[in-house]
Amino acid sequence: MTTVLVLNGPNLGRLGSREPDVYGSGSLDDLRVLLESDAPDDVTVDLRQTNDEAELISWLYEAVDSGWPVILNPAAFTHYSYALRDAAALVSKAGLPLVEVHISNPHARETFRHTSVISGVATGVIAGFGFDSYRLALTAVTRLS
Repeated sequence: MTTVLVLNGPNLGRLGSREPDVYGSGSLDDLRVLLESDAPDDVTVDLRQTNDEAELISWLYEAVDSGWPVILNPAAFTHYSYALRDAAALVSKAGLPLVEVHISNPHARETFRHTSVISGVATGVIAGFGFDSYRLALTAVTRLS
């Protein structure tokens, strides 16, 4: 059985109530149910969220050490966290898929959101499809694993 880590950065614990016009009305629990129902029988989805950069980095180390593919929504850390970028690079350099996801399309939003320091080390990037961004990423990582 394969575990797929689905990691979510700051403020995503407020999904469903935070800017529903941008992020939709679904909660993190709704996302968990959706991904678990989409996952192949031999795949376990381990969905986590933190507002702590260090914890997110530690989870990426865990993915490397365990050989788990990663779906990563770095949220605000996308734009400036070189520490998170370096940890994400460990995942892809270990030969594990790492897909960066975003619920909204950052390029259709404020200019500061247009830059991702994570994209350059990710296997791929999926953005702008709401929770379907995660579903597409799950399909991708299970095919690549």
